[in-house]
Amino acid sequence: MIDLAKKMRDADDFLHHLYVHMNELNQFVIFSGLTFREFVSAVGPLQNILLLKNEYEDGSFNMHTRLEFVEDKGIAKFVKKAMDSKKDLCWIDFSDELKLNLLTPQEQAELLYIGHKKEPLRSPFYHQLQNKYVYLSSEEEKVSKIYFRDLKDVLKLITQVFNGVIQEKERPTTFWRRKVSNLVPFFTEEMIRNFHEDVKDGVLFSIYKIEKPKIAYVMELRNISDDYFPDEIWDDLNSILKQKPDKILEIHK
Repeated sequence: MIDLAKKMRDADDFLHHLYVHMNELNQFVIFSGLTFREFVSAVGPLQNILLLKNEYEDGSFNMHTRLEFVEDKGIAKFVKKAMDSKKDLCWIDFSDELKLNLLTPQEQAELLYIGHKKEPLRSPFYHQLQNKYVYLSSEEEKVSKIYFRDLKDVLKLITQVFNGVIQEKERPTTFWRRKVSNLVPFFTEEMIRNFHEDVKDGVLFSIYKIEKPKIAYVMELRNISDDYFPDEIWDDLNSILKQKPDKILEIHK
């Protein structure tokens, strides 16, 4: 167990922070500190995505919905463009374009409503589209609201985001040190599952690295009160980090 009294850490001593608040009933999660690139990398290959608000000159155009879309093979390029543009993102994934052409006028109206209001009129999971996600981000508020067909994907996402941070930190700097990567410790979904109930109330995950007496990565979890809006956390981050963590998870090399 870590002796927290030995060293009071501030925000710069941590490698990454992620705020997560799950609404289990309505199947969405509020994230702050999660980039679009991190999301795509963490959840694995995406299907085609239908842009509900955004304009993308390198995408395709669906005549039935009058909306642009990005095919699965073009998503990597779209992610880079989206990250560079810093604009809000509103999209829903779908299996193939033929399914788009089967959407009813009512369903198309619901999709337009989602893009405009960033909330659905009803469940945003459509049989025709076979979508897994609805992704709604606000660059100004530094917040992403993501609907998950399967909420188990949330645990996978959290796990993969922090493992990505560790992998980047442990990346060998020379060819001759490549074998070191075999010793990199990783969090598992089973470990993160211990925090499932906590994320329903809103929590801040923070990770840092210990070098001595042996290399370890430590994840701290702090429950965030309803007094905070997600974007306000970053202004008061050092004050929040002075609070004793509610839970700690440690993995060793």
